[in-house]
Amino acid sequence: MKAKNCLIFGGSGQIGRNLIRKLTKKNYQVTVVTRNIHQKSYIIKTQANAGYIDIVESNIFEEQKLRKLFEKADVCINLVGILFESKKINTFKNIHTIFPSLLSKLSKEYKLKHFIHLSALGINEAIDSDYAKSKLEGEERILKHFPLATIIRPSIVYSVDDNFTTNFMTILNRLPIFPLYYEGKTKFAPIHCSDLTDVIFNVISNNVNSKIIECVGPEIISFKEIIEKLLNLIGKKRLLIPMPLPLAQVSARFFEMLPKPLLTRDQLKLLKYDNVLSGKYKSNSDIGVPSLRYFDEEVKKYCYMWREGGQFSTEKYNSDNIDIKTKI
Repeated sequence: MKAKNCLIFGGSGQIGRNLIRKLTKKNYQVTVVTRNIHQKSYIIKTQANAGYIDIVESNIFEEQKLRKLFEKADVCINLVGILFESKKINTFKNIHTIFPSLLSKLSKEYKLKHFIHLSALGINEAIDSDYAKSKLEGEERILKHFPLATIIRPSIVYSVDDNFTTNFMTILNRLPIFPLYYEGKTKFAPIHCSDLTDVIFNVISNNVNSKIIECVGPEIISFKEIIEKLLNLIGKKRLLIPMPLPLAQVSARFFEMLPKPLLTRDQLKLLKYDNVLSGKYKSNSDIGVPSLRYFDEEVKKYCYMWREGGQFSTEKYNSDNIDIKTKI
């Protein structure tokens, strides 16, 4: 029987908004939990017609308040995650381990049909990263409390609303040089946000109970190739310089002082490891939801915002006309 009531944590992000639109179009009732309804509700409430979405303000650790939400839910979806730690509460341990553990316990207690948790690809290998260790421990606790849970491990997720391609295009638009960490050889399999939410929707609608599903796009691209593609798309020439690891660590330490750091030392550790299918678990293609969107084609739809002339730019996207120099 198809689940009708979905409880979503992390619904204001790019993945959450896209998923809400898909679910409500198929007549699912969605309850979205946010920590600040005044800042987030105007974003969330525009994703669905009135009557299909309910927005609730709650601290994610207010267990008694959360219990009331679980009483009406059929499916719980956790999309909450952070890339860097800030303050005493927003730590990897709290957000990636303790909070998912609490949600899985409540899902079991209230006999929900499913619990779906968004994790990350490549965390098995990145044993020296606090981010990866917190994600792994969170997965272990989830499967202990709710064995039928489905854990989604995506590679880099991109779209017009991301903090990946948009941030890089902003930096590339402003700086004459760009550092390549680990010589830009780290491999990724970027998946478009809509392709990822197709996977999550399929898991919900068909009650898929695969414990771990690795989600990737249709192509493998190195970090250097990603930067080159973005430069080509925005029509810029930049010097790409491999950065020695000691210097990268010093710069990361400096960036950590900013409210929203461009790079942290922990993220630098993650960049050592390829972000592609491990072959140990099922992939999105294995469950019948292969990715259809290619990186260049999708980014081309919104990269005009970083081109000279913006939406009125008449330049063609021709890699033969863009000279990207790399200093070895």
